[in-house]
Amino acid sequence: MGSALVPGSASYDEATGAYTIHSAGYNVWYTRDEFRYLWKKMSGDVSLAGDIAFPDPKGYGDRKAVLVIRQSLDDDAKEVVVALHGAGMIQLATRPEKDVRVKDMEFRIGGRGRPGGASPDSLVTVNAQRIGVEKRGDQFSLWVSLEGEPMHPFGPPIELHLDAPFYVGIGFCSHLPTTVDTAVLSKVVLENTAGDVK
Repeated sequence: MGSALVPGSASYDEATGAYTIHSAGYNVWYTRDEFRYLWKKMSGDVSLAGDIAFPDPKGYGDRKAVLVIRQSLDDDAKEVVVALHGAGMIQLATRPEKDVRVKDMEFRIGGRGRPGGASPDSLVTVNAQRIGVEKRGDQFSLWVSLEGEPMHPFGPPIELHLDAPFYVGIGFCSHLPTTVDTAVLSKVVLENTAGDVK
């Protein structure tokens, strides 16, 4: 997605059910995005969730593993993004129109080593944290599981209208234009209904 300076790649391990995504990219943010994106075209309501792991504990703190529902494959498309940052912050964000700056809600949750347990200035290895997004009509909500408990909504939903069909998928951005990093998304659930984030 976007004009990455360094090519990315992705693979799927059928035995473990894990997607490994390698990507550079300056950001998934501001008025355009640059990231590796694995997507499916869909309509209607959506439930999407996955476990997130960053294999390299020394990666950049603002790297982002993302769950994205977007209007198009243009780099400035209107979209909703749920992200887990390398330093732990969880984010629910929207770009309400093309070529408009992203607006977001940022959550720092839990103790050190859990999502949001450290400031973005410090590097925390965040492994096997589960995040999700639900689209129910024009309402999008963030779902989390911090310590293996059942997925539950966190924070207020945001509203955005997307015309059908739209694009739903998972992705990763190193937040460094010429440096490739890696995220692993496993146990991915993608259902064409609301109420199935798990």
